Amino acid sequence: MSDARRHAPATLRNREAILDVLRAALPARGLVLELASGSGEHIAFFARNLPRLDWQPSDPDGAARRSIAAWAKGVANVRPPIAIDAAAADWPIAAADAMLCINMVHISPWSATEGLVAGASRLLSAGGLLYLYGPFSREGRHSAASNAAFDADLRARDPAWGVRDLEAVAALADAHTLGLERVIEMPANNLSVLLRRR
Repeated sequence: MSDARRHAPATLRNREAILDVLRAALPARGLVLELASGSGEHIAFFARNLPRLDWQPSDPDGAARRSIAAWAKGVANVRPPIAIDAAAADWPIAAADAMLCINMVHISPWSATEGLVAGASRLLSAGGLLYLYGPFSREGRHSAASNAAFDADLRARDPAWGVRDLEAVAALADAHTLGLERVIEMPANNLSVLLRRR
């Protein structure tokens, strides 16, 4: 395998739990777009385990796209990674049957979440899934002291970052034709947030 591969240690800890949710939530067939694919470890793992789906990774960072391509080498149902800035108004893809965004919402400005939700509204047809994974606060309160400390650390690194309030994300989604279908508690005080296009 290529030396371009990056490693995200959390992937090994959460990928099985996320896969269990995706098995039940994704369509049997179709195109799944992942925003902020990062190292590419998640999408290569999901594609191997859900081979009837086509997977489109994306990331705005060139080094990340090289890592994604290296991890996905030999996985026939993963398309070459494309450059997408979630906050941008135009993306180089016209439609998707489902979208994933894992661990991006808190490590990016709010404008990226706004762009992500607007993009999902543009790309998904009725019933299409937008799946979010990561830490969220609820009604302004953190679910654990570790999440509060993580939030403080993120904001110290970049004031535009931070653990987002689930209700704020759900309200934003609702304004863009996406309804909150389900919230699932995940390991390490994270949530799976399932939003469906109306």
